[in-house]
Amino acid sequence: MRSKHTASFPALLQQLGISLVVTTYQAGKVVLLRADGDKVNTHFRDFPRPMGLAADRTRLALGTAQEIRQFRNMPAVCRRLEPPGRHDACYLPRAAHTTGDIDVHEMAWAGDDLWFVNTRFSCLCTLDGVHSFVPRWRPPFVTALAPEDRCHLNGLCVKDEGGRMKDEQDKKHESSFIRPPSSFFATALAATDTPQGWRAYKIDGGVLLEVPSGDVIVRGLSMPHSPRWYRDRLWVLESGQGGLGVVDEQAGRYEVVAELPGFTRGLDFWGNLAFVGLSQVRESAVFSGIPIAERALAERNCGVWVVDVQTGRTVAFLRFEDAVQEVFAVQVLPGWHWPELVRNDPELLADSYCLPSAALQEVPPSVLRAGQPVLNGAAC
Repeated sequence: MRSKHTASFPALLQQLGISLVVTTYQAGKVVLLRADGDKVNTHFRDFPRPMGLAADRTRLALGTAQEIRQFRNMPAVCRRLEPPGRHDACYLPRAAHTTGDIDVHEMAWAGDDLWFVNTRFSCLCTLDGVHSFVPRWRPPFVTALAPEDRCHLNGLCVKDEGGRMKDEQDKKHESSFIRPPSSFFATALAATDTPQGWRAYKIDGGVLLEVPSGDVIVRGLSMPHSPRWYRDRLWVLESGQGGLGVVDEQAGRYEVVAELPGFTRGLDFWGNLAFVGLSQVRESAVFSGIPIAERALAERNCGVWVVDVQTGRTVAFLRFEDAVQEVFAVQVLPGWHWPELVRNDPELLADSYCLPSAALQEVPPSVLRAGQPVLNGAAC
């Protein structure tokens, strides 16, 4: 699990007051990147095939092999963590929803709804607590809901996270597809409608789609991933080229901002900086033939690269070595220098409680003092 980084990487984390969360399904890890003086602390947590990730200051959702797991930040728990006084955030497990093997890719919140890409069934979904998943939208060129990975739908972007996502069909619990508002973008590796039909077009068949219309905004991309709306511009990674770029929606054109030394997948922003995940890409049928795979192995890196979006220049990077060869998701945790992600700690979870703030006011002060069970208030 070794890594190397530029001196500028921990300095940036410190200066910006952030940390990063990274998933690598190939290594079965979620990694917290935290500044530790002039070094970066890479804190690993084991999960089965972690891929899609949505995280902010208060919540974190993670797509794994057969589940979507959700966590909630309880800062009051930090006083019980070692070393004392070091942690400023602690994400505790709150729910695990069994989806089955649907190959969850990117995830995003729209208001209180968690949306995710169901790659195996070629659709966007939400959860309802009853069903394995609730299909909400699929590309118009996909004609059936089937576990056949017809187009390799993979990327998801919410343009307006505060938008209302429910409509009358939600209230009636109808099983038909529910159209989300026109504030999403999605990527697919090809506009195909046969089982794994995208494989024949992976070199230049990728598309960027507007949701719900399904209109193709850009064609001819090489394995696109991670569409993002940032500062009133639509960004996307052209992974097969190792590229980060912006989209001219009117012209239907992808414009390169930076070419990076790896398969680009996983993207988040802070200030003028883009945090981009890079993968070495395996020598396999999935990646054969794409431009990035034609580069020498020494020119293909795995890690997180930091790019100045105004100049396209790399200002810092962290490179994984040995066991970690692929990155899927990269997410900024704003305001937290040293977060913790608890997967399974029975002793800690047994007496750490999150209550509505109103209920917390009824708890005797003696119970809240150090050494007693930890209670954390949260808005209902």
